Amino acid sequence: MQPNTLLDSILDEAGVSHAGLAAHVNQAGRARGLALRYEHTAVARWLKGQRPRGQVPDLICEVLAARLHRTVTLDDIGLGIPGEPVSSHGSSLSGFVERATALWRSDEQQRPHILGAPAVTGTPAVMPVWEWENPPEDVDVSRGGRQQVSMADIEMLRAARTHYEQMYRKAGGIATRTRIVGFLNAEAAPLLRGSYTDATGRQLHRATGGLVAVAGICAYDSDAHGLAQRYFHQALRLAKASGDRGLGAYVIALLVNQALFMKEYRQAVAFAEAALRAAGKRITPALASDLYAMQAKAYAHLGDGTSALSCIRRAEQAAERIRRGHEPDETGYVQPGLVNVQVAEALLSLGDLTAAAEHATAAVGTPAHDRGRVHRLAMLSQIELRQGNADKAVATAVEMAETARGMESQRLRDRLRAVREHLVRSGRAGTAEAAELIDGALRVPL
Repeated sequence: MQPNTLLDSILDEAGVSHAGLAAHVNQAGRARGLALRYEHTAVARWLKGQRPRGQVPDLICEVLAARLHRTVTLDDIGLGIPGEPVSSHGSSLSGFVERATALWRSDEQQRPHILGAPAVTGTPAVMPVWEWENPPEDVDVSRGGRQQVSMADIEMLRAARTHYEQMYRKAGGIATRTRIVGFLNAEAAPLLRGSYTDATGRQLHRATGGLVAVAGICAYDSDAHGLAQRYFHQALRLAKASGDRGLGAYVIALLVNQALFMKEYRQAVAFAEAALRAAGKRITPALASDLYAMQAKAYAHLGDGTSALSCIRRAEQAAERIRRGHEPDETGYVQPGLVNVQVAEALLSLGDLTAAAEHATAAVGTPAHDRGRVHRLAMLSQIELRQGNADKAVATAVEMAETARGMESQRLRDRLRAVREHLVRSGRAGTAEAAELIDGALRVPL
């Protein structure tokens, strides 16, 4: 049995205790001629995943609808038809909001079934992207809730996204994740359930989508891949509700990056194609350059050198068109040198060490935030070792380990471990000291 997180979340929103729900259900049952004698223990069992009998699910909907002044469906309380999963896109937007906020609450409570869920593959992984790209669109996203949403609220969400993105870059996803999830629960959830016009709602869903995407990045950085994927899928649904194709393409870029990490190379290529195709002119040069560079990496891993080199050319052409100040906040991660390091990785996979070294050196020679710099130095160190430049590789590895200090990130740890392995395997003079320095960094528990 899986815990019923939707019922748990909606009870919290309605401010109803377990005993209170039991009493209200008994009362609603009497109005239908039913002699029910439920107590708080029965509600506790429902929350653990037990399905109430007979008309009780309908009675729960009736009680909560009266309390919340809105329609509450069986899907909203996690008691829809068993075995029929509800699509995050195909159902009503209000139903999606309830499921999304229930996930945030479960994440904040560190429920094991949420944190340890594996990433989905096949059709469940592809459907959210397909549904984002294809009709129907949301005709009206307005909502009538208790709290009136203002532009000041939306500005707060935008400021929070920038704040948590900066925190992620400086401290890593593990340290940032609990903070951003707490914010989603305390601030974003009540706003999504609030009262707003269609125009305000579009901006609200866009601002929330940007925040949820960062929560997904932090989950990915914490090795919670199933959870990260669910956040990315949520961000994609919010992007669709906002009507902003560019935001959706950015979220798909995050899914492409995750697909590369999970070695789902064909999926990475297909997702990048979907983003480039569906966003069309709404895609910015920065995002296009990143998508093409990631496609190049995927093709290189698949052994398709011709397609990889074609994507590298497109990535470089798009990068030349980037104009700072003309990009949305979300694509700020595409800093000068990012495409170089992506291209270096693709060229390394293709076995072109000389060209890979040129791009990696250019990437390291370009200013970047500390997190990005660690990745760039790791790539350069690996290439320098492959070229037989042990002294240079050691110096680069030492700088990488020093730069990574203070960051709590599983992805950066992966980089450190990979560099350490290459150093030890090379057996060159001086590599042992650098490996020891990295060992020291890895010994500190996250």
